[in-house]
Amino acid sequence: MLDWLHDAFLEPSTAGQKIFIMIVAIALFILVVSVILFLVDLPKVPNWLLVTGFLGPVLIVLGWGLVRPAIITIYQSFREYSSVGVDVGGAGLDNYTFFFTGTGNIQMLVNTLLWVLFVPVFSVVFGLVYAALVDRTRFESAAKALIFLPTAISMVAASIAWKYVYYNPAPIGKPQVGLLNALLSLVGVPAQNWLIKFPTGTMALIAVMIWIQAGFAMTILSAALKAVPDDIIEAARIDGATGPRLFFSVMVPSIRPTLVVVFSTVAITSLKAFDIVNVMGGNLPANNVIANAFRQQQVNFAYGKAGALAVLIFIAVMPVIIYNVVQMRKSEAIR
Repeated sequence: MLDWLHDAFLEPSTAGQKIFIMIVAIALFILVVSVILFLVDLPKVPNWLLVTGFLGPVLIVLGWGLVRPAIITIYQSFREYSSVGVDVGGAGLDNYTFFFTGTGNIQMLVNTLLWVLFVPVFSVVFGLVYAALVDRTRFESAAKALIFLPTAISMVAASIAWKYVYYNPAPIGKPQVGLLNALLSLVGVPAQNWLIKFPTGTMALIAVMIWIQAGFAMTILSAALKAVPDDIIEAARIDGATGPRLFFSVMVPSIRPTLVVVFSTVAITSLKAFDIVNVMGGNLPANNVIANAFRQQQVNFAYGKAGALAVLIFIAVMPVIIYNVVQMRKSEAIR
């Protein structure tokens, strides 16, 4: 029984253990909330005790579920592991320098940079333009639902669908075509697998991610455009601003905080994306990105190199978050 409880709390594997942990978590939550509410109703309760009661559980959960894994990951990034995942000693900075040397690793970093540059820019541009074009049109809801639909599809499902667009593996003896090759054959372009070479493979994967994220960007930016005060628009029209000038000089600056948030969110999502590369890219070095390489190292029990990649992803995300916070503070200061 003790062994079962030990496994349930540390490494739950069976359905019974997972259900048991869920029940314990719910019971602890009810207990903590009940104690806090009881203390609130008591007279002359010290403020520090109330603050501890409200923030204590949150800080404990954050520390255990976020800070602790981060510290372990950073520690592992400086260690060397055997082929079966056993810690064999310190590695210094070798796990980090490994990804900045060699053709395959340099290609991975270049691909990641292309993802972070192209996906947010084109997703925001397409989403903004589409939101402006269909705003207050007769079929606005249907048009927006059509573009938002890819966002509701899992990346794995989208990857499988688009894989057959770029290259359709037909039975032996039949031509390997795919929708894109079929269309290009009409103008004399020979059929080929667009997913195995750089840069066509990387760009093809990026296009799928843009297709998915454009709907998200359109939804958020459409709401922001509708929230622009009518008096600002009317004042601009009185001053002679119409068409593109009204859009780029008045409406776009008015939704700048939302643009920053959407851009940052899509950029971070691009850094974490591995589903598309794993399913469509076939784990080929020509298509690899940091997030997919992290998964590959984890699967191969190379926890040191996986930890180094996780730290690199965190470092890459930090400038985006800092820029987001700075822009939001500027917007609040202006208000």
